[in-house]
Amino acid sequence: MSESWPTSGVDLHLELDPATGRRTGLEQALRAAIQAGRLAPRARLPATRRLAAELGLSRGTVKAAYDQLVAEGYLTARQGSGTVVAGLPGRQAGDPHGPSGPVDVQPRHDLRPGRPDPSAFPTAAWLRSARRALGAASADAYTYGDPRGRIELRTALAGYLGRTRGVLASPDQIVITNGYVQALALLTRVLGESAPAVIATEDPGVAFHREVIRHHGSQVVPIPVDDRGARTDLLGGPGFPRVGAVELTPAHQYPTGRTLDPERRRALVDWARSGDRLVIENDYDGEFRYDRQPIGAIQGTAPDHVAYVGTVSKTLGPALRLGWIVAPRHLLRPLAEAKRHHDHHTESLGQLALADFIARHAYDRHIRACRLRYKRRRDLLLARLRSRSRPPSGLAVHGIAAGLHALIGLPSGGPTEQDVLDAAAARDVALGRLGDRWHEPGDRPQGVIVGFGTPNEHAYPAALDALTRVLDACGP
Repeated sequence: MSESWPTSGVDLHLELDPATGRRTGLEQALRAAIQAGRLAPRARLPATRRLAAELGLSRGTVKAAYDQLVAEGYLTARQGSGTVVAGLPGRQAGDPHGPSGPVDVQPRHDLRPGRPDPSAFPTAAWLRSARRALGAASADAYTYGDPRGRIELRTALAGYLGRTRGVLASPDQIVITNGYVQALALLTRVLGESAPAVIATEDPGVAFHREVIRHHGSQVVPIPVDDRGARTDLLGGPGFPRVGAVELTPAHQYPTGRTLDPERRRALVDWARSGDRLVIENDYDGEFRYDRQPIGAIQGTAPDHVAYVGTVSKTLGPALRLGWIVAPRHLLRPLAEAKRHHDHHTESLGQLALADFIARHAYDRHIRACRLRYKRRRDLLLARLRSRSRPPSGLAVHGIAAGLHALIGLPSGGPTEQDVLDAAAARDVALGRLGDRWHEPGDRPQGVIVGFGTPNEHAYPAALDALTRVLDACGP
């Protein structure tokens, strides 16, 4: 029984110039599609019979056009494998911009911060949860849903966050988001509905988060960070700008690695309560503490004044784009409305899979396994730094035993951050720069940020070897 091309599983849009001959027109259309990148390398073309039926041509005409493009090197044809687009010199597979387009070049030794080990993703357990969740899902899982997110996930999160992070939440207080950036954007949008908001963020901190706040119409002011965490004791004091909200990473400050001092936690809560202000608590890697029980969330002490934000970006992977806001009740309606107008709702199938993953405690087991893995990596990093061939004069690792990164402070006499990064680039090592995290450039402490969670397991020792060579070459 013959099958028409439109139902054969391959679709292709071609426009043939009627002024040329049929064969020539088909050759030109296919050649142009390949040159423009609409037909990428290794893309399979329809069988000659099916394409002929679709275009109203003879099969011989289509075969002749294919043969000509095979001879020119645009196509390849193998018996039993069909006809596919060949790779052209100077063009990367799947890159429609060609050699001058944006390309994410992966370094050989990737120690950039902010990324978990992708090889640690619990594929088998996640697939089991996804199968169970989809098998049990009702029809409404496949249509538009509640802007706050699936009730299954909000219920699972309320229980999980309560027992592991000390968060006080019921399912109706949770809004599911597409990661932390969307959560911050929604909160900024809601805070600035009546008038532009002024939000304090840590200095140093995450530069892109400052951009997100500004992009949504609010002003950003710096709040300094020292060895005791953010200077929350300055909030509301003389000389400090009047702000309506502050965004912090209290459990593990990024990038210094400090935890917020208890006195400053109390000062933060007192400040928020005294003027009906908001704390945006970014708990980006609070599950990963290696020397003691993780510090509980500030939200548990002031749920009416703290918007607690978490994600699976560091525990599972940023590709899932699943995060959450545990919001004060007075912000729930405007946040849900902002979410509905932003993208209606976060995709539902991943939410259902995560709900099952949490409810069956597979998430707990995965985090415990990752905690051991990343603790070993941090310990190995410290051991390598101590055993370097040159003495570590002035070199210091800052912060608590936590998270997926370590800040290495550089001595005041040099080398500079640029010296280290240049030496790293020469050895194909990627690191983070402390200088990129300050609100304003200036005479600042120098340092590099090592993401010890980023490489996969077998690549990590070699990455540390390369890092040691970089530091030895610089001589700190």
